[in-house]
Amino acid sequence: MARPRASQRSSSRAQAQAQAQAQAQAQAQAQAQAQAQAQVQAQVQAQGQNAGNQAAQQAQPQATTRSARHISGPQSALTDYLASHNISANQIRLNADRRRAAAAQSVEAQAQADLEAEAQQADDDNEEAGPSEPASGARKETDAQKTRHKIKEQQAIAKIKASRAFKKRKRLADESEDDDDIARAVMESMSQPLPGQMDNCDICQKRFTVTPYSRTGPNGGLLCAKCSKDAAANDKRAPKKPRKAAGTGGRRKAQSSILDGTYHTGAKKLTTLCIETLAKNVDLADSLGELPDHIVDRIARLFSKRRLLNRQTLALFTQPPTSFVNIYDGAKLFTEDFISIFQVASNLKGFKARNAIQFKDSVMGYLLSRDISLTSFYLHGANLLSDGMWHRFLKEKGSHLESLRVYYTDRHFGDEILALITEYCPNLARLKVYHNQKVTDDGVLHIGQMTSLKHLGLHLQNKIKPASISSTISDIGQHLETLSLNMFYDADDTVLRAIKSSCRSLRKLRITDSDKVTDGGFVELFTDWDNPPIEKIDFEKCRFGDSNRPRENTLGHGLCSDGFIALMQHSGRKIKELNVHSCRHISRSALEEVFAEDKKYSELLKLEVSFIEEVDDYIVGCIFRSCPNIQEVNVFGCMKVRDVRVPRGKVLVGVPNAVGMVIEGND
Repeated sequence: MARPRASQRSSSRAQAQAQAQAQAQAQAQAQAQAQAQAQVQAQVQAQGQNAGNQAAQQAQPQATTRSARHISGPQSALTDYLASHNISANQIRLNADRRRAAAAQSVEAQAQADLEAEAQQADDDNEEAGPSEPASGARKETDAQKTRHKIKEQQAIAKIKASRAFKKRKRLADESEDDDDIARAVMESMSQPLPGQMDNCDICQKRFTVTPYSRTGPNGGLLCAKCSKDAAANDKRAPKKPRKAAGTGGRRKAQSSILDGTYHTGAKKLTTLCIETLAKNVDLADSLGELPDHIVDRIARLFSKRRLLNRQTLALFTQPPTSFVNIYDGAKLFTEDFISIFQVASNLKGFKARNAIQFKDSVMGYLLSRDISLTSFYLHGANLLSDGMWHRFLKEKGSHLESLRVYYTDRHFGDEILALITEYCPNLARLKVYHNQKVTDDGVLHIGQMTSLKHLGLHLQNKIKPASISSTISDIGQHLETLSLNMFYDADDTVLRAIKSSCRSLRKLRITDSDKVTDGGFVELFTDWDNPPIEKIDFEKCRFGDSNRPRENTLGHGLCSDGFIALMQHSGRKIKELNVHSCRHISRSALEEVFAEDKKYSELLKLEVSFIEEVDDYIVGCIFRSCPNIQEVNVFGCMKVRDVRVPRGKVLVGVPNAVGMVIEGND
């Protein structure tokens, strides 16, 4: 029994000792926690002290604090980099604060100096003017604040005006906007909060976080996400302004004008600008008023070129006092439109219509029913007009006709109509029959009986014998001023002899596409000819036509070197337009002789030397030297022309290179 009791006593002693040790450890832990709390409170108090105490506390070791908190977060690469280079964000902030404080002190010092100077000046003025009641202190304080604020604003505006942002904003702003307003706008944009900062919405005044995509509100502030969406939706609903087209097509338009023969160097005339403005706003025009006939003709040409002539715009050219109607493109006009012309223009004297497809018998019948005495009648493309109506027109209206020009009538204007002209048109001075398929040799002989003719132009599809045309020229050539034989393939030297023997007043001569005339015939024509110098000459494609032997011309067919020299010796001093297109047998020596240094052709304005092989840079240079007033030179197909120095104001057309045109050279 004694042993169990002894063991119980020993176990109770061990439990008592263990409890004592546990209590001692708990007391030690409580003391350690109290010490840690005391240290934390001491650190918090140390952080609230002045700057000198902060520097002293920062020098003490902080191992106890870190060991007490047991907090260590991850550091970024930027933080490690700045720490390795002794760069402190707090130090940067302190330096910036010092600079701002120094700048504010300098501004205040300057403002104080300005105030003192103004006060001194005011005192001097008061002393000179006499005693006055002193102003209140509050009023002086308010004036000083206004002056200081104004000086600060002026300095800020001056600084902004020297920045790149101001220069960019000024370049994009209107000319009427003031520089100070632009500077204030830049200053307001610079004062806006940066992305990540908080700001109030310009519309709903709610606080939101600014992002790089925050929109600008109507009052200059920023918008929240909801208001930004609403503003974007309103922008989409608003109609977008039409984007102004870039200035393209100028070079193409200029070259098109050159090929059309309507190009001119220098600025456009005021008349041209007015006509182009009218063409752009044709829907707003009610009438042309009392404009001269040549201006109305230019308007009609431009309308036709732009396909603007229709039933509505035709009314601009047909008024009761209208004397001449020129329609250069009647493709959009109907039969009723042509009838309306003769209904309205009761004093009509001249009528001209191109592409007049709808000019039919009904239109001619209405014209014959009206009391209209036409002196000039020009009709193009009216191939539906029958011979019977032509017969009635010449019989009833032919006595007043002075000019009759008929183009593309196909098989409806033949020999019998020409015979009627001889009978019913005693005053006819101009006759042109172009692209006709019905006139034969008999019709050409009938033309020889029209002794009053001064201008004759023929382009016939049937082959005409040289004897017929020679007989006609011999009969009426004495009074002829214009003779145009277009595409007369069988014209030979007998025609040239008839021209020389009978024509004494020619000012324009055209013979084209003939390989029967010879160089000797041209020499004979222009040698000792009693006709005055001719102003316009066209011998296009008068050449040897054998394509198998194009360069072998032993018989001298067409216009060659001697004929070209004789032509320029006879008419060079007065000639204005010369066309020797494709007369490829004119030699280089002949060209050099004609355009030699001592030769001057002051009247020559337009020269066509295309497809003459011997024309090169030197010949073109001689042409510009010998023709000081020339305006246009065509050199299509002249492959030796490569790099020509074109004088200023001259036009060289058809250079075989990438440019294609040379306008207004540098010389």
